[in-house]
Amino acid sequence: MGKDTVARLEARLAANRRGGGEDRIERQHAQGKLTARERVELFLDEGSFEEMDALVEHRCTDFGMEKNRVPGDGVVCGHGRVDGRPVFVFAQDFTVFGGSLSETNAAKICKIMDLAMKVGAPVVGLNDSGGARIQEGVASLAGYADIFLRNTLASGVVPQVSAIMGPCAGGAVYSPAITDFVFMVEGTSYMFVTGPDVIRTVTHEEVTKEKLGGAMTHNSVSGVAHFLAASDAECLARIRRLLSYIPSNNAGKPPVVPTEDPLDREIPGLDEMVPDDPNKPYDIRKVIRAAADDGELLEVHEHFARNIVVGFVRLGGHSVGVVANQPSHLAGTLDINSSTKGARFVRFCDAFNIPLWIVEDVPGFLPGTAQEWGGIIRNGAKLLYALAEATVPKVTVITRKAYGGAYCVMGSKHIRTDINLAFPTAEIAVMGPQGAVNVLYRREIAAAEDPEAERARLVALYQEKFANPFVAAERGYIDEVIQPRLLRRKLISSFAMLETKRDTMPPKKHGNIPL
Repeated sequence: MGKDTVARLEARLAANRRGGGEDRIERQHAQGKLTARERVELFLDEGSFEEMDALVEHRCTDFGMEKNRVPGDGVVCGHGRVDGRPVFVFAQDFTVFGGSLSETNAAKICKIMDLAMKVGAPVVGLNDSGGARIQEGVASLAGYADIFLRNTLASGVVPQVSAIMGPCAGGAVYSPAITDFVFMVEGTSYMFVTGPDVIRTVTHEEVTKEKLGGAMTHNSVSGVAHFLAASDAECLARIRRLLSYIPSNNAGKPPVVPTEDPLDREIPGLDEMVPDDPNKPYDIRKVIRAAADDGELLEVHEHFARNIVVGFVRLGGHSVGVVANQPSHLAGTLDINSSTKGARFVRFCDAFNIPLWIVEDVPGFLPGTAQEWGGIIRNGAKLLYALAEATVPKVTVITRKAYGGAYCVMGSKHIRTDINLAFPTAEIAVMGPQGAVNVLYRREIAAAEDPEAERARLVALYQEKFANPFVAAERGYIDEVIQPRLLRRKLISSFAMLETKRDTMPPKKHGNIPL
């Protein structure tokens, strides 16, 4: 190969690495953001990145664009490894045309998504873009639609993770919305369909970008984002941690991580952790961490719908998805947001062969006109549908309350849960003792010489019959009543037994989950 050819190649590759030039790179750094290439290299195992389409340039000849070409065209694409496992990645380069999406830019992204599907590896998108490239008109819009289609086809086949590390607005938001997990960075990232200026014109509302679509807004209010990071570096490190819990594709299993935490470790403190008083709050995460390998829980959607906790733990080195009512927030009731949050997480775990541990302490569904008019019936059915549909190993542990329809929803034996355990503090009933007595014995209480004493007597009788798990155990709805201190041992042995589980579904194209 001639020296001129080599020099020409090296010059083009150097131009690709420079992106939009030193001035724009410095501007990116001044905003507290890494460049696209810095993000990719920090995210992947050192030296593992193999770039693709580094020399691709746009084809636009309008608006003077033919004189303004940068090799790579504003997106860094390729593949590498995370903890030795293959991962495909694209990173939008805001220093080149504001990271805007062009026809060729979209084709690069589609190419790596197609390859990821073929080889069965996750796709991670690092989003930092001003949106569609206006100079290209409908060609750039078509590029978005091409990406949306691949997001949809890849859903449930390979894990898809989106990191919002700058602006993401307009139609661009729908690609991350289809992916499995969305990360956002405080202070530098935002997402919205229409920005503050349009909202001000149309609805006369005054709102900032941060309040409208900032990282905390989407983590705590809308639920669009699942994880919050303080910086680009923290965001990328957290994505690496997430990937360690999940398989590369729907035909594989999550990686096993050896642990020195004894499989038969008892948890004496757990005997006192769940209060006997059914109305006293406690943090369910303490129960989860007490049983998990090395006390570690990777919580998903931490700031959204905090009356339910979802996330990943390891038990005996194996990844397990956790869905748990949280008594310290709204008494652990199920509402619209918590039902949707739980359902989506369950469906991800089921799609990617991750067993489910359901931790139940639920007094029922949240009452009120806002919930009823907002569709708690439809939304609560999402969680019921997801858990009933899931064919992965499922183990439910009732720590305390399991009342009414919420008992059925939260992984009861009746919706194909494999193993159902209960602490001695478990109460399984249609409703709590006070409410039940008021319904059943209203006349007797009213006619008594001392109504309050009679009410207390009847409540005690009801509690004696239902404020324990033994009636359900007698019917086989509970497989075993366990001492809390044995929780870790029982979970590990149950999931080990279920490792070869095979469940079937009726032949169908797909079900019709209530959306």
